[in-house]
Amino acid sequence: MMAIENAIESVGQYLFGEEANVYAVLDGASVSALQEQLYKFEPEYYCLYRGELEPDMAEVAPYLVQLENNSKFTDWVIEKGWGNHWGIFALSSANIREMRQHFRAFLIVYNSDGRPLKFRYYDPRVLRKYLPTCEAEELSNLFGPVSCYLLEDEEPATALRFSAKGNALRTERLPLTASKGTAI
Repeated sequence: MMAIENAIESVGQYLFGEEANVYAVLDGASVSALQEQLYKFEPEYYCLYRGELEPDMAEVAPYLVQLENNSKFTDWVIEKGWGNHWGIFALSSANIREMRQHFRAFLIVYNSDGRPLKFRYYDPRVLRKYLPTCEAEELSNLFGPVSCYLLEDEEPATALRFSAKGNALRTERLPLTASKGTAI
């Protein structure tokens, strides 16, 4: 069983180990009381849906949040959300407004009949299966200003880091450590 403190530390090291802004795209449908936590901890955030939302839609909407190292909100997201498919993490040199524009572009996809569908790319179960199927142009679009994505693997003792190098996807499996030098 993974020790929560070690998971926070280990995931935090992967997220904040380089000079980049760290963002989470969190799924309101998966995160109980997300809006309460956003109001309580006051991180910088935006709802990815446009316009004024009805309360029930706002509750399940995806939110882009800028994370800060060692903040109570960041610790809460990692501690409670890791392994529970709350969302994905992205590292970028872009500011939050640029990231909001980038991530909004992927909310709707069209099926073969031209019918619009919601694309829940911010669910790690979706993104970890979708990214390996992408062609070079799709990778370029999905990454845009993102240097890498970090998300939970099917086995939450492992983090997945995806980056695009040239026209190819690079996937790294990163162990979350239970103590110095040992994998969970």
